[in-house]
Amino acid sequence: MVPFVKAHACGNDFLILDEHLAGRRHAELARKLCARNTSIGADGIEFLERRTDGTLFLRLFNADGSEAELSGNGTRCVAAWLAASEGLRDVALGTHGGVRTCHVVKADDPLYLIESEMGVPRVMPRTIEVPDVGNVAGAMVNVGNPHFVIFVETEDFAAHGLRWQELGARISTSPLFPHGTNVEFVRVLSPGKIAFRIYERGCGPTTSSGTGTCASSAAAMALRGTERELIAAAEGGEQRTVWPSADAAMLLTGPAEIICRGEAAGL
Repeated sequence: MVPFVKAHACGNDFLILDEHLAGRRHAELARKLCARNTSIGADGIEFLERRTDGTLFLRLFNADGSEAELSGNGTRCVAAWLAASEGLRDVALGTHGGVRTCHVVKADDPLYLIESEMGVPRVMPRTIEVPDVGNVAGAMVNVGNPHFVIFVETEDFAAHGLRWQELGARISTSPLFPHGTNVEFVRVLSPGKIAFRIYERGCGPTTSSGTGTCASSAAAMALRGTERELIAAAEGGEQRTVWPSADAAMLLTGPAEIICRGEAAGL
């Protein structure tokens, strides 16, 4: 039996497991436990390691078993769990994309509002060539993990004659990105608000993404002249980003909710 916690941030759901239970089975556990129809179901697993020096470290494995650098929403889910289980209001969580510091703004168990420091985004305009599509203009954005942001005008987020899900899948696995990339389709609604859709590397379309929110916001601020404080709306809800200047860390504020605790059998 493997103990787990399940939480979500704007519908982007994660399992939280102790690292010591994984052994070398991280990818296997992710594929099995994240299966929607035959197991618990989730977009990924956050493996939480408590190191001997007192620090905390997260390893994120996507539903397909691939490992990613970090997840903004997943990190926030872990912070919510640590607030619920240990009363922590401020916590630094190490990831392969850097340390992310989380502060609990409001606690109404099982729902938490959390502000996370997400590092300094790097934005680089780039046009890529997609087979059978042609040139696709966008921006490569790094917020600890890779993103390709495309600005669209269509209400359904379609681009280049394709549904965003289809174009996102093609770009995410393109040889242009040897390690894959997350893909965002962004509409600027006003100087203070954007809407976006996300095709996540390793799990496909998701209702939200913390790093996707940051990447979309950073691209809009840097390339579309929006305000430095934005509301970013995804299918799962809204989050707020603040990026004071190009050399400052971006702050991301959004909800995280504990869904359940349990034990997974047959592993």
